[in-house]
Amino acid sequence: MPTIMIIAVYLVVVNLVACITFFIDKRKAENNAYRIPEVVLFFLAIIGGSIGCIIGMYSFHHKTRKWKFRIGMPLILVLQLVLIFYITYTYQVRIV
Repeated sequence: MPTIMIIAVYLVVVNLVACITFFIDKRKAENNAYRIPEVVLFFLAIIGGSIGCIIGMYSFHHKTRKWKFRIGMPLILVLQLVLIFYITYTYQVRIV
């Protein structure tokens, strides 16, 4: 399997897990149950699930009032995109 395909599958899976985690945490919040720690939500974003976290935040209206999520999640995404472009152009990595 080509490396780009492995990376694509990884990103799809981690973003699905991130989005589902926001859904689960929202339901736990509504039921006053034990919550998923915020550090776990940020960890999922940092390891590549930032798009899934942002989709989960706004789809389920969860953590959207907290500034560290409103600013932090998009900031993580921007930093990841900058890193991808830097690596791609610095090392002339061919994506296709």
